[in-house]
Amino acid sequence: MPNTALSELQTLQNELIRKALQGSVFTAAESATLPSTLTTWNATDLQVELTPLPSGYTDTGHITKDDGLTWARATDIADVTSWGEITPTRRDITSDVTTLQFTAQETKLRTLELYNNVDLSAVTPTANTGEVAFSQASRPSTRYFRVFAINQDGSGTDAIWVGRLLPRAMVSEIADQQWVDGNEMSYQITLTAEVDSTAGYSVRHFFGGPKWKTLLTDMGFPAV
Repeated sequence: MPNTALSELQTLQNELIRKALQGSVFTAAESATLPSTLTTWNATDLQVELTPLPSGYTDTGHITKDDGLTWARATDIADVTSWGEITPTRRDITSDVTTLQFTAQETKLRTLELYNNVDLSAVTPTANTGEVAFSQASRPSTRYFRVFAINQDGSGTDAIWVGRLLPRAMVSEIADQQWVDGNEMSYQITLTAEVDSTAGYSVRHFFGGPKWKTLLTDMGFPAV
């Protein structure tokens, strides 16, 4: 039997390596409509385009370059051990929690709402001066948001978009904020996903774009 080289078994495709070159985090009230698709087909121009977001979604704006978006997934497992066995004989996932962490650079209404866990929809700037003021809650309540994060790799006909939708997310952690002359005022926020009882999930993944469509069979999906 002839020897088989590793290179004959491998399938290495450089074109399937993705990078998040740019992106945004869009948030909305928990009552907002959930996006159903990431992309849509433009029959007039015969091209794949991003689907406009439903009403109420706000871009958090610029995010620190070095950190971007950090997704974490923590799972807990309960083991069953049996007499005479050296490895568990049964393992069950008892917890599966997804978090999204990012550092917003823009001072704006939605960023202030997220970072301070307050509702600023009723805040009105002071006449003449335009001053805005609000108090932190002495007993904060949990506020939930719709969160849709989208990144882009490539551009034009080479664009690929990746999205993650959290239908029900809460701000679970904020980092310290520094006031110094060497850096911008920033707002590091961690959002934790929870299952939305109507949607039936805590995280939904989307992949699309004109380039994505041309790579479907290379990635192992059926062609369309």
